[in-house]
Amino acid sequence: MYQYYEDNHLLLVQKPVNIPVQEDQSGDKDLLTYLKEDIKYRYQKPGNVYLGLVHRLDRPVGGTMVFAKTSKVASRLSDQVRRNAMERTYLAVVNGKPGQASNRLVDYLYKNRQKNKVSIVSEHHKEGKKAVLDYSVSASKDGLSLVSVQLQTGRPHQIRVQLAGLGTPIWGDQKYGEQYSKVGQQIALWAHSLTLHHPVQKTPITVASPLPEAYPWNIW
Repeated sequence: MYQYYEDNHLLLVQKPVNIPVQEDQSGDKDLLTYLKEDIKYRYQKPGNVYLGLVHRLDRPVGGTMVFAKTSKVASRLSDQVRRNAMERTYLAVVNGKPGQASNRLVDYLYKNRQKNKVSIVSEHHKEGKKAVLDYSVSASKDGLSLVSVQLQTGRPHQIRVQLAGLGTPIWGDQKYGEQYSKVGQQIALWAHSLTLHHPVQKTPITVASPLPEAYPWNIW
């Protein structure tokens, strides 16, 4: 876990891959708990440490995240997320090459909570939720493409499902690209950069996480 920015209001870090953001059924130690313990130790804080979770990343995905150190800041950051004022850019390596170099994808997604799997459904589906993202292809090589994605909505598994629905599932995605993936491969999806307005100082902050130095990222 790398720390990029911290003050009395915010904490921006790089989430490691394969660590849950918050406690889940696995019982594995989660990032939120780890960060609270770290703050408590570094600042010798008595009692419980507050740290607000304002957005999430899937467990196998790594990259940039922001946490709030007060409830007021958590509310303001959550409002930025709701208004889409927090710019989140993801990078993904996909199998194949999208038909268009750049495009906006608009789908309706349904989450089967029992199976923890999301699918694309008709806009008339009673439980379907609108999902929007913008993508652009940065490079293509060896049957793979490097794609930059900006979320306009924040649905569960959204990038993974929408890119798979395009016919270009993410490399290593065991859930939505199993026909292209091998057991043990690490999904090539990364929360690359995050830009927000400081909820107190009102100044913009941009933080970027360097890409993993491993295949398939390193072919470019």
